[in-house]
Amino acid sequence: MKRFKTVDEFILNTNSGKDILITLRDIIKSTELEETIKWGAPCYTFNGKNVVGLGSFKSYVGLWFFQGGLLKDTKGVLINAQEDKTKAMRQWRFNSVEEIDEKVLKEYIAESIENVKQKKEIKPDRSKPLLIPEELKAEFETNPELKMAFNNFSKGKQREFADHISEAKQEKTRLSRLQKIIPLVQQGIGLHDKYKK
Repeated sequence: MKRFKTVDEFILNTNSGKDILITLRDIIKSTELEETIKWGAPCYTFNGKNVVGLGSFKSYVGLWFFQGGLLKDTKGVLINAQEDKTKAMRQWRFNSVEEIDEKVLKEYIAESIENVKQKKEIKPDRSKPLLIPEELKAEFETNPELKMAFNNFSKGKQREFADHISEAKQEKTRLSRLQKIIPLVQQGIGLHDKYKK
């Protein structure tokens, strides 16, 4: 997925839903939120906290609420796009400009901003056990330096590496992912560090 440096560049290079993106952007910019780019896509923050983000897909435009799990969702429009994975984030999908109700959208954004002001947030579950996939265990046995470098990471970053490998269904993909992470581990670079500012 291509990463863009500005919201204008993101919208110009979108294959579908430009009119929806422009309309949503105009509404969001009329609120207290500050526009930025994170992970190559539009993101809107309040006091440095991510509040909403925009994404364009083949059949819809998604508006992400980073702490959407806290919202009342009185209109029942929010979905958890990654059930069993995402506790906080919720998405509102739009297929046309006509589906956008500015008043309701601003209510959801205002509630999100108020939650940030009150320091309400759903924190990630840090108690999840770290399960090292067999492919990584085998690599550790033949490469003890890799294991030492891996152990220098926080449990969260170790989990990101381990999950990245084990989430692949095919052995070929798991081995390919293992080869991808080895140089990162050796250099002390986390799996997602390049996306963090």
